[in-house]
Amino acid sequence: MPPIEMPKGLPFSVDTWTPSSNRKKHHFLTHAHKDHSQGISTHASFPIYATSITKALTLNYYPHLNESLFVDIEIGQSIAVDDSLEGFTVTAFDANHCPGAVMFLFEGAFGNILHTGDCRLTPECLQRLPEKYVGKISREPKCRLDYVFLDCTFGTFSSKMPSKHVAIRQVIDCIWNHPDARVVYLTCDLLGQEEILVSVCQTFGSKIFIDKENNPECFQSLSLTVPDIISHDPSSRFHLFDGYPRLSERAEAKLAEARANLQPDPLIIRPSAQWFVYEDVSSEAYKRKTDRFKEARKDQFGIWHVCYSMHSSRDELEWALRLLAPRWVVSTTPECRAMELGYVKRHCSYGNLAPNDPLWKLLDIDLKAPFVNDEEASCSASPFLMSRLEPSGEGFSEKEISTVSSEAKESSVTLFGRARLGLDNSTLIYENIDKPVISYMDEEDVEVQGRCADGDGPEGRQQESKLKEREEIVKNSSIACSRKEVGENIRKLYRSMYVPAPKPLPSLVDLLNNRKRTKRRLLS
Repeated sequence: MPPIEMPKGLPFSVDTWTPSSNRKKHHFLTHAHKDHSQGISTHASFPIYATSITKALTLNYYPHLNESLFVDIEIGQSIAVDDSLEGFTVTAFDANHCPGAVMFLFEGAFGNILHTGDCRLTPECLQRLPEKYVGKISREPKCRLDYVFLDCTFGTFSSKMPSKHVAIRQVIDCIWNHPDARVVYLTCDLLGQEEILVSVCQTFGSKIFIDKENNPECFQSLSLTVPDIISHDPSSRFHLFDGYPRLSERAEAKLAEARANLQPDPLIIRPSAQWFVYEDVSSEAYKRKTDRFKEARKDQFGIWHVCYSMHSSRDELEWALRLLAPRWVVSTTPECRAMELGYVKRHCSYGNLAPNDPLWKLLDIDLKAPFVNDEEASCSASPFLMSRLEPSGEGFSEKEISTVSSEAKESSVTLFGRARLGLDNSTLIYENIDKPVISYMDEEDVEVQGRCADGDGPEGRQQESKLKEREEIVKNSSIACSRKEVGENIRKLYRSMYVPAPKPLPSLVDLLNNRKRTKRRLLS
């Protein structure tokens, strides 16, 4: 899915090309991967800030775009952006992801915002940021970032990944260990894997053959980034191999072809973290083993895998956040994943914000104005709400919570909208809600009711007894959202009606738990 929209209170958009982002005055493109430029051909408007490499690659993908739309900004360069309402400064930093990929640091009246785009946050990456924004393990930075839009692609993967340099060394070692392989297929057709091809070319003194006819887009990209490694001779030992689609099927076909011709098996290497992150293994302990990253591993299809990652693992993200100590964190892709990070759980919540905190303005939230529709409560439409976590109990007084509660009662946001918005649900006192009597009646019951009304003999009395029994079960079974499971009586009722028993929505359970925790903190 495409990256999320920036908050309404900001005059710029990053990596989003939609009717909503098109209303922003300034546009930024972090790198040239297509999932970050999706929609740019339809909703592009001046100015688009990007590095020269990113601009060239993007124009290669979308040749009908006008080059005059772009404003060049190179790594390490700062630009003062003149805006009619309030100007700001933007600085580009290396994202350690792919050629031309940058992180953008925005500084202005709205605060200090770091948008990482896609990144691999290493110590070298963080050291390039301004010293005032980078602290130490035991000390916060001199100036805290207000907002970090963070690449959490592998935010749930806790194993320690090898560095890019180590992974490239493993690719080289794998080739050395297979001297009999006449052909080496490298699945390095993704923008950002050029370093591997360059190292192979330099180590073995041979260029890489790329089939221009079958892979024209990759050929054009490599012609822009590393043209010296490209070979037009199909007899070269090293060939670029498409990673997608159906890699395993094509790998097996290559192996079968070589064996049918009585030739040595070709060597097929896939440098990617995807196989290691999502491989199908039953043991969680095995997933956490670091020794499985020490060398290339062969799968059942004959493909050798090396863990080469252009994204940070969970450990790298947690370490980076401890040094940056931002006040708020949002996952760019996938949505809501920042909520799973330990730093975010401990430090990023609405409860930490005072009512006059400037961050409310940045988020475009007016505490005094109730939300007016459920559409605005959508998690996907409001990116800053993705990282909402339970209140910490600090920042709001009991009086302020009561004030917000009274205002929220008057709003037309539904209960589920409140859950998505993360409103403090001390406004929702479930015990005071009058629970309606719930009756369940199928077609058989309707027919039985008619018979009973006519006093239709013993059969009617038997069916009447059955109907009363069902009604008694419903009456004695209170459906409370705070319970973890549906009561046994109500389950029996649903089974008798041959329909699945429902389960309470987790959001409602969390809703009530949050209310209880808030109440305890206020009373303590």
